[in-house]
Amino acid sequence: MKTCTASALLLSAVLLSAQASQAAEDVLIVYDASASMWGQIDGVNKITTARNVMAGLVHDWPRDTNLGLVAYGHRRAGDCTDIETLIKPQPVEPDEFVRIVNAINPKGKTPIAASLQHAANVLQYRDNNATVVLISDGLESCHGDPCAVAAELAARGTGFTAHVVGFDLDEQANEALSCIASNTGGVFVPASNASELQDALQQVQARVTQQQAESVTEPEPEVEEEAESREVFLSAPDQVVTGAPFEISWSPTLHPRDYYTIVPAGSREGGYTSWERVKQNHAGQLVAPAEPGLYEVRYVLDNGGKTLASVPVEVVEAELGISAPQQVTAGAPFEVQWSSVVNPRDYYTIVPAGSREGGYTSWERVKQNHAGQLVAPAEPGLYEVRYVLDNGGKTLASVPVEVVEAELEISAPASIRAGSTFELSWSQVVNSRDYYTIVPAGSKEGSYTSWERVGDKLRGQLRAPDEVGMYEVRYVLDNGGKTLASSMLEVVPVDAPLNAGVQIEAPATASPGTTVTVHWSGTGDGQDQRIVLAEDSAADFTWISAHKVDEATSQEFTLPGQPGRYEVRYLDISNTSVLGRAIIRIE
Repeated sequence: MKTCTASALLLSAVLLSAQASQAAEDVLIVYDASASMWGQIDGVNKITTARNVMAGLVHDWPRDTNLGLVAYGHRRAGDCTDIETLIKPQPVEPDEFVRIVNAINPKGKTPIAASLQHAANVLQYRDNNATVVLISDGLESCHGDPCAVAAELAARGTGFTAHVVGFDLDEQANEALSCIASNTGGVFVPASNASELQDALQQVQARVTQQQAESVTEPEPEVEEEAESREVFLSAPDQVVTGAPFEISWSPTLHPRDYYTIVPAGSREGGYTSWERVKQNHAGQLVAPAEPGLYEVRYVLDNGGKTLASVPVEVVEAELGISAPQQVTAGAPFEVQWSSVVNPRDYYTIVPAGSREGGYTSWERVKQNHAGQLVAPAEPGLYEVRYVLDNGGKTLASVPVEVVEAELEISAPASIRAGSTFELSWSQVVNSRDYYTIVPAGSKEGSYTSWERVGDKLRGQLRAPDEVGMYEVRYVLDNGGKTLASSMLEVVPVDAPLNAGVQIEAPATASPGTTVTVHWSGTGDGQDQRIVLAEDSAADFTWISAHKVDEATSQEFTLPGQPGRYEVRYLDISNTSVLGRAIIRIE
């Protein structure tokens, strides 16, 4: 069974089941519009398949329930912030929904972690049950941690659930995405074949049934009438560092929807910054504000917002240093170090010098480390590497870095036959995730057809397009999709002669087993040159028969008895180069 069928049935099962069990709740689809969606399954682009699936889904969606749509990677190539709410949760209008989906053109990255957070915020997950369905054909490509984000959303939310559809993924990728569902109590379903689909639907049905039962058997705790008159004992540290997590405790817990928060000293009732529900706990964690000063930690009733207990806390400035190279190459990875960790969710990033607070390009969470790696922007200039607090986006430390243009060359044949494989080389590797590709001459930045990652190699192969014409072979930065070097290449008809210094004349067609005469003009500068007959598809320096070239300008060949395409090649063995080619079709 094809992926499109699996995805359609799965989405219908998950979304409609979610609607049945949570009639008053919103459902938000997070839709993958990264560049990889232009890949094909059985000759059909994945984005086309996804559009068809979505069209069928929304026309069956109940009119009295809410459905929303978030897309990522649909507006800009190489931009990890390209996440947009296209439709807020609302009663679905099928034709309008389909129109919006069909207008999505994949272009960019795969910021799964940030998209989950975005969707949760749209659904106001801290105050409402929130159901998200993620459809993805790839893994996180923006240095986020979807598993950690999913776990955090589940822990902080009233009832956050993420179901995940793995679209045309291998086993390893499926495992990498399944944690999103497992960390939130959702289901992960890979869409691949009929048996797996059947198993997946059974899992979905079992999970939805379980959720329905839980929602029925777990009544909302009643608010105690005398809660406001009861005393709560609250404790917190006297002093904490800006942006750092810290522990608090309280006793008793009056209602699970009550919350604890930290606010500037003397704030009005009901104010809050960082906050969490008490649930059934007697201890928890807050994150200190980004600005130093005097604050209060409060235990607050959900019903009415009255503070039942508070303790003073002084927030002091964190002291931290960061270091990076003075100069880095555009698009290249480089090392960054910092002296201490305030919060594992803080991040380090590189931004144009003088950027506003909270800006970022390439970034990574600090976690529990004191060193890490960033990728330099594609455009040269003066930048800053920053250590930034997760809470408030405040820069704690920064260091200037100059990004300089990479100097790189790429080489490829001047001409190649349509549909054939050819070799190319490049002078250096900037980033192992960079790629080389062949595109029609003059194509816009970021375009690609046949392509490969450079890895740690300086040579590679590509397949020429089937259409004749002028093309460019490009070395492209993974970060930003900028072309660093290109070489012009002409794609010629499959039977056209090719030469790089030697012109070969040979009959275009001949009968099996006959003898033909081949003529050439021009020579190479090597000491060992040969004229050879080979199968068209054979490697350049393999042959059926060969003759050493001295002063001769012609040679007789007895052709094989098997019909097919054969090639006469003029080889410079000393310099391992092919100086001329001509096709003979044996018919």
